[in-house]
Amino acid sequence: MTTTTTGSAITIPGTSSRFLDPTGPGEQGAGRLRYLTGGTGAPLVLLHTVRTQAEHFRHLIPLVQQRYTMYALDLPGMGYSQIVPGASYQEPAMRAAVKRLITQLDLRDVTLLGESMGAVLALTAAADLPARVRRVVAVNAYDYKGGIARSSLLARVIVTGVLAPGVGPAIASLEPKPVLRAVLRGGLGDTDALREDYLDELLKVGRHPGYPTVARAVYGNLPSLIAARSRYREVRAPIHLIYGEKDWSRPSDREANRHLLPDAEFTRVPGAGHFIALERPDVPAAVLNSTP
Repeated sequence: MTTTTTGSAITIPGTSSRFLDPTGPGEQGAGRLRYLTGGTGAPLVLLHTVRTQAEHFRHLIPLVQQRYTMYALDLPGMGYSQIVPGASYQEPAMRAAVKRLITQLDLRDVTLLGESMGAVLALTAAADLPARVRRVVAVNAYDYKGGIARSSLLARVIVTGVLAPGVGPAIASLEPKPVLRAVLRGGLGDTDALREDYLDELLKVGRHPGYPTVARAVYGNLPSLIAARSRYREVRAPIHLIYGEKDWSRPSDREANRHLLPDAEFTRVPGAGHFIALERPDVPAAVLNSTP
């Protein structure tokens, strides 16, 4: 297993970094999980997306920490969670890590907020843990064909190359700063929302031994995220769907989820792209701070 010893260069006031160790043989595949926690009140679990980490919520956390005790998870192999050789990064395995955080810390009356891939995991974890979850906020759910490849021609070329047999691992290990910047900006309506210190942090994490293998596996897990839509109707807790006007999902994708979840509340964010936590954290904050 690969364990990271250095911490994030980004500090979020009022939070601390903690680790969750496996407690049984069935948990060894995800390894040691890192999460940020802070605030006061009912538990709020924050779930990031592909090629990001818990600090993705750096602008959202200060807006809600007076109402919630936050648990921002680094999903398996990402951020400062442990990289386990041969681990699965398909949706069921990622969901198991979310459930492990909630059950091992014995969290109850939980609000789950996820963005993109994290939105899918928030919904499926809620389906599995109905007695523990009180509310789900799903931001730009990443559950449609194409995924990040819809962002731009550059993103499509990069992802296709990373997933290609033979040359894929070599391409995954090459991540020049201008390329990562361009790919991430493709998920923003306001490109200035991608701050250089966050970009540097993501690049530092990308140099962890074994991380290119993780990134390649996560890029390749999209079919399992699409398949997970079949679990959405099992969620008993109230759901609020948030979509950016310029999200990678098409209007037909969003309408499909509205049809699948007819009782869910729906918010459309004008001008916003895929990474709403970076450019419009006030929108999910307003939803979280409202009385459900």
